[in-house]
Amino acid sequence: MSLTRRRLLSTSALLAVAGGGIGAQLLPPFSRRAKADDTVTAADLADAGPNGDFWQGSDKALVTIIEYASMTCPHCAHFTATTLPELEKRYISTGKVRYTLRTFPLDALAAAGFMLAICGGKDKYQAITDALFAKQADWVGVQEPIPPLKDIAKQFGFTEQSFDECLSNQKILDGIQEVRDRAFQKFGVNSTPTFFVNGKKLVGDVSIDQLAKEIEPYLKEG
Repeated sequence: MSLTRRRLLSTSALLAVAGGGIGAQLLPPFSRRAKADDTVTAADLADAGPNGDFWQGSDKALVTIIEYASMTCPHCAHFTATTLPELEKRYISTGKVRYTLRTFPLDALAAAGFMLAICGGKDKYQAITDALFAKQADWVGVQEPIPPLKDIAKQFGFTEQSFDECLSNQKILDGIQEVRDRAFQKFGVNSTPTFFVNGKKLVGDVSIDQLAKEIEPYLKEG
């Protein structure tokens, strides 16, 4: 199912119908369940899509972690609040792990959040996604999500005009959908968050101990 700019900008109308939450699903019916032991090649995962990747950590790191998330996913928000800071402290800031958050929106509102993060550019992408996750209760599941979403965006330098222009950018929206569709069709991603640790798939709100179990063997080999 295609997500168009017109559909995205009808968020408020959809909220009124859905009774406080976006109900329109972007994904086609799932053909199979994702398996935690699935492995994807590094070459396949290297395709970042039209909007590119926003990496944290050294490009010489022995371990690469790619997370597919939805901005409206509470489990993704919990991971960002609890596990990601420890991952950054132990592994990303020390040059052992390279990490990126990729777009897998489950609804139009999640796509809007990702659009704002991408419009913010390389230096603000992670900060914007972190803020959107941290303030998820303010803009997800509320009657009028656009005003609080705009308030968050303004903290990162957005104006009324740049906010509207960002959410009207069909090219960025198409790129988000391309990444999501490829992850679903080629990698079997069907829920969020889903992680690939050097190609190995981990599904769900994983703990730092679960990630360390996958990371440490590569560091010992190195």
